[in-house]
Amino acid sequence: MKPMSRRIALAGLIGAAVFGATRYFGGAKGEERARALYANPLAKPEGKLQVYHLGHSLVGRDMPAMLAQMAGAGHDYNSQLGWGASLKAHWDPDEPINGFEFENDHPKFRPAKEAIGSGDYDALVLTEMVEIRDAIRYHDSARYLAEWAGFAWDANPQTRIYLYETWHNTDDDAGWLTRIDRDLREHWQGRVKYPALANTDAPIHLIPAGQVMAAFIRAVDARGGVEGISTLNDLFARNEDGTPDTIHFNDLGAYLVALTHYSVLYHKAPIGLPRELTRADGTQAVAPSQEAAALMQQVVWDVVAKHPETGVAV
Repeated sequence: MKPMSRRIALAGLIGAAVFGATRYFGGAKGEERARALYANPLAKPEGKLQVYHLGHSLVGRDMPAMLAQMAGAGHDYNSQLGWGASLKAHWDPDEPINGFEFENDHPKFRPAKEAIGSGDYDALVLTEMVEIRDAIRYHDSARYLAEWAGFAWDANPQTRIYLYETWHNTDDDAGWLTRIDRDLREHWQGRVKYPALANTDAPIHLIPAGQVMAAFIRAVDARGGVEGISTLNDLFARNEDGTPDTIHFNDLGAYLVALTHYSVLYHKAPIGLPRELTRADGTQAVAPSQEAAALMQQVVWDVVAKHPETGVAV
């Protein structure tokens, strides 16, 4: 395809992403077209990547820093974050981004439109706000995924674009695992990614972190626990009063998500990667036990390697 055709095609989607596009690229027809779109995996990167992370606290500062340590010298990154920020808020200058000054007070911050418009990045990781159903209903997720993708491809047609699938609150009434199983197809793919792709033949790939978390917790349950981890809450932070934080990962969760990013971006099994890493501020992160790290690494590769929308060839 001609490089500019990606942006031209996407431009036709912007005004009606949640209308005809959703109907056109939904259901069985949408899944059939998706299979064709992702039939050919991406080529494995030849060197280290320059990555841009756009999102919120489920990206955070520490997870990209852990990813950089896993990848090694030559990998670099920048980010723009907010508190619960949607793709729309990052795109629209009239939309407030809560927590902008606090979340971006670090050396790796680079303003999103300046950064992505420079064409400097090999990979762009886009993160939508959660609750994902509210993001779709009130923040035009498909439209703004298409906006950012088109903007990036204008600057550099070779940029690899990824949607980072996150998760919902651990105390969700429908059941955390139930939602993870259901939401990927129904929401992340069916109402965000597929509509954004309705008028282009350039794929947006998937970083299936929610799927990895679910698979890991099931593996832990099947073993009756592993050293240091016995429940889902062991991957999540604690509030000041000691109660579970139901949405934000702790160091162990950040490690698992960083492994997922590493495997998708570099097309490599993360088996044997170091488990003792530092946070973005240079302090020592809580490391998973050897048993937990080995299980995390295997589960990540099992999930990433079997999912065609990661772009990873096995």
